Order: sequence, then C-alpha cells, then structure tokens
Amino acid sequence: MSGESRKAIFYALAANLGIAICKYAAAVFTGSGSMFAEAIHSTADCGNQLLLLLGLRQSREPPSPLHPMGSGRAINFYALLVALLLFFVGGAFSVYEAFSLYGAMREIRKGAPTKSLWRWARETRESDLLVVAGEDIAALAGLAIAFAAVLATVITGNPVWDACGSIGVGVLLMLIAWFIAREVKSMIVGESASPEMRRDIEGFLRARPEIRAIINLITLQWGKEVVVAVQCEMIDYDHSRTMVEAINEIEAALQARFPLVRWVFFEPDFVNR
Repeated sequence: MSGESRKAIFYALAANLGIAICKYAAAVFTGSGSMFAEAIHSTADCGNQLLLLLGLRQSREPPSPLHPMGSGRAINFYALLVALLLFFVGGAFSVYEAFSLYGAMREIRKGAPTKSLWRWARETRESDLLVVAGEDIAALAGLAIAFAAVLATVITGNPVWDACGSIGVGVLLMLIAWFIAREVKSMIVGESASPEMRRDIEGFLRARPEIRAIINLITLQWGKEVVVAVQCEMIDYDHSRTMVEAINEIEAALQARFPLVRWVFFEPDFVNR
C-alpha cells in the first residue's frame, strides 16, 4: 500500500504547487485576511507533503543492529510532525484540492470499500494517508469558510466578517490537526493490526489442524508491516523436531496468506485445564 500512499502524496503536492500562487493573488486582490490565511496554509502544505515523502523513504530502510525491526514506524513520526505544522502554520488547496481529496478517497476506498470515512480514520494504520485526507478535508472546508467570510464582507461592508472567517479557518485547522495528532500518537505508541486483519489472522490459525488451541495472540503494526506473536497449544507430536517443522510450516503459510506480516514469533505451550 506504500506505493498507493506515495501516489496520493505526489498528487496533493502537485495540487498545492499549482494553486498557492493563485491564493496569494486572491488575497492581495480582495485584501482578505481569511484568504491570506488559506494562502499560508497552502504554502505550508507543500512542505508537509515533502516531509511525508521523506518519512516514507526512511521507513523503507532495512533492519540494523540499532533498529532490528527496521524503520517502518518512522512514517508515524513525520505524520505527527505534519500534524503539528498543520496546527501551528496551516495549509489548504483550492478548486484543484477537490481532485486531491478525490485521489485520497480513492486510495482509502481501495483498502476499505465498506467503511465510513469516520470509521476508517479511527481504525486506519496508514498515518501518511490519514494526514493527506485530513489536509484535503480541512482545505475544502476552510475554503468554504473563507469564501463565506469574503462574501459577507463584500455584501455588508463590515470587515468583522473577514476577521471571523480567519478565526473560523484557524479553529477548523486546530480541530483537525488535534484529531490527526491523537490518532498518529496512538500509532507511535504502538497499535495492533487493524481489527479485520487481527480477526482474519486468528481465524487462519484456528483453522490450522496442527493447532489445538490459541492461548494468546498479539499483533503489532510496524509501519506498513505487521508483527505477530502467537502462543498456541499444538496437537501431540512424537518428536520435538516434527513439532518445529509444523510450526515453521504454519509461519510460512501465515506470511504467504498475509504478505504484510513480516515477523512471526511462535511459542508452543499448554492450556491450563
């Protein structure tokens, strides 16, 4: 899924580069403070996309003695950094941003065709795509607020409406940034795999004839990849070597069925009866 996420980020970056100048021009022409806030927001978003691309690159670094499981979770740090920048600086798209949001939504629907956007945002483990979608939604909503504020100022001649528009854009950005930062923080601390994937892994293990009972199952999202630790009671084997071969076969089948599972820690044990 990292390739699809990278595509969505490039799409958003192209939209930002194409529209930032137009926003500054509109701000100068109208003298609108809320539109100027949107222009600054777009400029910041260009840097945000570059940070996400840097995070994706670093997350692909191979395991090392210092980081034995690789750097897959590096993308979560950069996603949190972008959320903080979104909070303090801001950023948004223009009409082209609707296309950027469409691109992000298309990638979301590929991985979660039946989920609502709210449920996907709460359960996703793709911090980079979460940031892109959050920025796009903030962009479109922010533009609506800025447009309403400029229109009200023109109609009434009262600049207070424009000031209210600036405040509204700022509050909107802070709320969305807070939500993104909260979700990404949970990923940094360490989340399990998605509920669907954990359920599928458990069902896969229960269906294996070599396993008598599952004692404990732990999944951990590590960037785009997943760590699985399982404690099971195996059926009776005459030799320990035969059991080890059975465990190796289960691990290989698990990784073949779930390509995102990179590490499997399997512990045979007994159920206390």
